[in-house]
Order: sequence, then structure tokens, then C-alpha cells
Amino acid sequence: MPLVIDISRPLSVSTAHWPGDTPFSFGLTVRREDGAGINVGAFTASTHFGTHLDAPFHFTDSEETIDRLNLAICYGTALVVDVRGQATVRPEHLPDTLPARVLLRTDAWLSSGQFPVSIPTLSIPAVQKLVANHVKLLGVDVPSVDQLDSKELPVHHALYQEGITILESLFLLDVVPGDYLLAAFPLRITGGDASPTRAVLIAKD
Repeated sequence: MPLVIDISRPLSVSTAHWPGDTPFSFGLTVRREDGAGINVGAFTASTHFGTHLDAPFHFTDSEETIDRLNLAICYGTALVVDVRGQATVRPEHLPDTLPARVLLRTDAWLSSGQFPVSIPTLSIPAVQKLVANHVKLLGVDVPSVDQLDSKELPVHHALYQEGITILESLFLLDVVPGDYLLAAFPLRITGGDASPTRAVLIAKD
């Protein structure tokens, strides 16, 4: 059996949500204990709750909603890069050779129950290094690739302009930096601006 590492944050009321956004809630609308033969649950949450993929529609006028995302981006070779301790990820913090999917381990959001006060981000030259290596997906273990109070979202736009998909709010604490297979598929939400994902890493032989 291959080693599969769950790197997604739980969809739980104990997981912090973006301030002002829709928190997660779950309840049973049909219960066996009430005499029904089954349990049936229902949940509500922001499309950006927990580990999620952004669609370009989230922050641009693009018509590429999450249901139109190229799913091939969501599966394949990925490199987990240790950038712990860096307030800004710069080109020198990244290997010279990168695969199509890069995940940055910052350890800046270790407690899922408490929304971070500040987070590290990427410099534009770091984005350019990703582009030079033909990276197609960037994952981070914090809620955004931009500063939490950013209105212009320069990193989001820089990545979008180069065709790089954004995967946010990963949980990489237990992951040894190195090469893996990544699987992180979004829900097929018609017209969605984003989607929660069950992101996993599969250790290579």
C-alpha cells in the first residue's frame, strides 16, 4: 500500500474561517434515532473554507469557474519546498529545478482553529522563477498567496497571468519536504469561484 498523507484541513466547526466569510456548519436533517432508516446530513460553508482551489473567476473577470478547471493540473508530481522562517519567499528560497506542482511549507498556520494574524507571501521574482520552470500549480499552507489585508491581490494576479492555479490552506506540518504525487480535485460546483478539496500526497517509491 502506498503512503498517503492527508494535507487538507478538516471541514469542521473547529476550523477557523476567513473573518467575515461564511463559517462551516453541519447537521443531520434526517436521523435514525428519530425513527428514520438513515442519517442524512447537510452543511454550509464558504467555497474558500479550509483547503481549497481558487478559480480565476474568484479574483478576475475570467469566465473560468471552478467547474471549468483543467483537472489534469490537480494530479501529478509535486515538490514540497521548505520555506519556513521566510517572511517573503524569494527566488533563492526555491530550487533551481521545479516540477509542474510546487507546495510551500511555511508552518505559519499550525493551529487550524485560529485564523493567522499574518502570513508569508511570494515575491514577484519568485513567481517569475515558477514561470521559468513551467509550474502549473502553486500550493501554500496559509489562507492566501497574498497578504491577508491585500485588496489588489498582486500575487494572485501574477500567478493567474502565467496560468498557475492556486491551492490554499494546505496542512503540511507532518510532511517531509521532497517529491510526491499530489491529488487535489475540486468539487464540480457549477459557476463556482472556488471549491474545498481533499488534498493528499502519495509518497513515491
